[in-house]
Amino acid sequence: MSAADWISTPVDAGLLRGALDVERTARGVLPHRLPAWARKQFPDQYLAMTQAQPSGVRLAFRTRATAVELDVLPTKTVYRGGPVRPDGVYDLLVDGRLSDRTSVAGGNLHTVDMATWSATTTPGPAGTARFAELPAGLKNVEIWLPQNEITEVIALRTDAPVEAAPDLGRRVWLHHGSSISHGSTAESPTETWPAVAAVRAGVELINLGFGGNALLDPFVARAMRDTPADLISIKIGINLANTDLMRLRAFGPAVHGFLDTIREGHPTTPLLVLSPVLCPIQEDTPGPIAPDYADGKLSFRATGDPSDPGRLTLNVIRDALAAITAARAADDPNLHYLDGRSLYGEADFAELPLPDALHPDPAGHRRIGERFAEQAFGAAGPFAATAG
Repeated sequence: MSAADWISTPVDAGLLRGALDVERTARGVLPHRLPAWARKQFPDQYLAMTQAQPSGVRLAFRTRATAVELDVLPTKTVYRGGPVRPDGVYDLLVDGRLSDRTSVAGGNLHTVDMATWSATTTPGPAGTARFAELPAGLKNVEIWLPQNEITEVIALRTDAPVEAAPDLGRRVWLHHGSSISHGSTAESPTETWPAVAAVRAGVELINLGFGGNALLDPFVARAMRDTPADLISIKIGINLANTDLMRLRAFGPAVHGFLDTIREGHPTTPLLVLSPVLCPIQEDTPGPIAPDYADGKLSFRATGDPSDPGRLTLNVIRDALAAITAARAADDPNLHYLDGRSLYGEADFAELPLPDALHPDPAGHRRIGERFAEQAFGAAGPFAATAG
C-alpha cells in the first residue's frame, strides 16, 4: 500500500479509553492512569512509571478499514540483574473479539536497580504496530496497549476513515490494585485478570492497578472519587505487607479514610473490597521483601520478624479488612468484601505456583479473572446486572 492510500487520524482523548489523563507531547500523546494534579504528589519515580504503563488503556474506533498501523514510542522497563523481558504486546479486538496481536521492537530502555530503586533511561527509536487482513465491513475496533510498557502514541493510519466508537451502554468498572491487577506478568493486555473479567462481564474497564503501589495513597482515593463509575473495587494488602509501609495501628484508619474518600463521590455505588490472593511467603511473615537471584532466576523472599504482632502479614490484613467492611456494611449496604483466596488459594498454588513467589503466571491471571467474573459479576455477586 502506498503512502497516498493511508488515512491519518489524530489520536486524542476521544479515541482513548481507560486513561484518566492524556498528555500532549512533542510527537503525539501519552496516556496516564492518574490525573496531572495527582502526579504532582507522587513520592517517587516508581509510581510515575507504573501509572504511565497503560494497563487497560486502548484505542477504540469504528471503521471499515482492513489495515491499521499505529506508530508508537515504547519505554521498556528492565530490572538490573533480572531476566530480559519480551517486547510488550498490542492486542487488536474486532467487535469485542481478539483478532490479532503484535509487538514493537526498539524504543527507550528504562533500567531499574531494585537494590536502590534508582533508574536510568536510554533513548531508542519509535516503531509501528501493524495489523492487516481485518474483516471487511463496518466494525468496532480496539487496540489494547501493552500493560507493562509506557507507550507514547504518535500516529494512527488506516485504509478507510475512522470515527469514534459508539457508546454501547456498558457499565464502567473502576478497579484499583497492585502489580497483579496491573498485569505485569500477564501474557498480553487483554490477558490481565481485570481485562479477562471485564471482557467476560461485558463492562468498560478502568484499571488503576499499579505495580508495587497499592498503598492506600490519598491521591488515588481522590482520583477514584472523581472518576465516573458504575462499579468500584479495591484490592488492598500485598504491597502494604511487602513494603512494610505501616503497622496495624495505622492500617485500619487508612482503610477507613480511603473508603470515606471514595464514598464522597460514589455514595451508593457497589464497592467491593478484595483482600490479597494467597502468597505463601507473606501469609504469616511480614516484609519488607527482598529480591533473590538464586539459580539465575528472579524470586522474592520476606525478611520481616513474624513474632511482632503489630506488623502486617496477609492474614493480619485479611482479618482487619473483613472486620472493617463488616462494621461499615451495617450502614453501607452497597459495600462488600471478598477474600482473595477464593480467587487463588492453596489448591491453585499447588497447581499453578507463583513463578517468582509473588506473582501468578499467565494461566493464574486467567483463572483469577474468570473466578472474579463469576463471583463478582455473577447472578449472586455484588456487581450482578440489575433489571431495568
